[in-house]
Amino acid sequence: MADGIWLVARTLVYIVLGGLALITVLTVGSVLGPMLALDLYTPPVAAWWTVFTAVVVQGVPFLMLGTLVSAAIAAFVPERFFTRLLPRNPALAVPVAGAAGVVLPGCECASVPVADSLMRRGVAPAAALAFLLSAPAINPVVLVATSIAFPGQPAMVAARLLASLATAVVMGWLWVRFGREEWLPQRRPTASKAPSGGGRWGEFRSGLQHDFLHAGGFLVVGAAAAATFNIVVPRSVLDVFTGSAWLSVLLLAVLAVVLCVCSEADAFVAASLSGFSPTARLAFMVVGPMVDLKLIALQAGTFGRAFAVRFSAMTWVVAVVSSVLVGWWLL
Repeated sequence: MADGIWLVARTLVYIVLGGLALITVLTVGSVLGPMLALDLYTPPVAAWWTVFTAVVVQGVPFLMLGTLVSAAIAAFVPERFFTRLLPRNPALAVPVAGAAGVVLPGCECASVPVADSLMRRGVAPAAALAFLLSAPAINPVVLVATSIAFPGQPAMVAARLLASLATAVVMGWLWVRFGREEWLPQRRPTASKAPSGGGRWGEFRSGLQHDFLHAGGFLVVGAAAAATFNIVVPRSVLDVFTGSAWLSVLLLAVLAVVLCVCSEADAFVAASLSGFSPTARLAFMVVGPMVDLKLIALQAGTFGRAFAVRFSAMTWVVAVVSSVLVGWWLL
C-alpha cells in the first residue's frame, strides 16, 4: 500500500511539474517569441502567439484533471459494474449507458478499448457504443471546461450536454434497429484479468502517463492549428462561411474531425473561433469527441474498417443535426 501511494505521489508530481513547465515555456514564448522572430516579427505573428498561448494555458489544467479521472476509472472501477448497471433490454440500456457518461468520464482515446471490453463481457453493442460516444463528451471535466471557456454563457454548456447526449442515444438506438453483427469482429466473452505489473496503481500510473502525453500533444497541435486558422485564413474567405449559417456549421464540423483536439480542451479552441456563430462552435464541440481522424483509426483497428466507416459517417451526420437543432433552440 505504501509503495502504491508513493508511486501515485511521484507520478502526480511529475505531471504537475510537467504541466507547469509547459505553461512556463509557452508563457515565456508568447512574450519573447515575436522578438526572437526577428524579420518575421509582424502583428499577425504576435496575434498567433497570443491565441496559441491562451488556448494551451487554459486547456492544460483541465487536460490534467481529465486524464487523472480517466486513469482512475480505468484502474479502479470494475468492469462488472457496467453489466450490473445496465438493463437487459438493449433499447432501455442505451439511454442509461449514455447518461453514465456524465458520472463515468473518460477521454475519447480510452473510450474505444473500454467499449470493446464491455462488449466482450456481454454488454449489448448498442449500449457500449452509446457509452463510447457520451463518456468523453458530457463528463463533468468537459462541462466545467466549457463553462470556463464560455464565461457567462450557461446556455452553451447546456447545449453541449443535450446535443452530445442526444447524439449518443440516437446512435445507440440506430444500432438497435439497423446494426448488424457482421459489422463487428467475432469475439468471445473473456473473464476479467487480474492487474499485471504494479497492480492497479501501476495501471493507474501507466494510463495517466499515456493519456496526458497523448492528449497533450493533440492539444498543442489543435491550438497551433486554431491560431493558424485565425491568422492565415483571409477574412474574405471566412466571410463566405460565416455569412451562411449552414456553411459555418459544416466547416467547423469538418475542422473538428481534422484537428483531433482532446475533449477536455476543445472548448477553448472553439471559444477562440470567435468569427463563427454559437451554433457552429457548438457543432465543433459535439463532433470532435465523437468523430475525428484518430478515433476513426482506433475504431478501424478495434472493430474493423466496415464498422468504422459506417459508424463514423453516421455519427457525424447525427452530431451535426443534433447541434443545429439544439443550437436553434437554446442559442
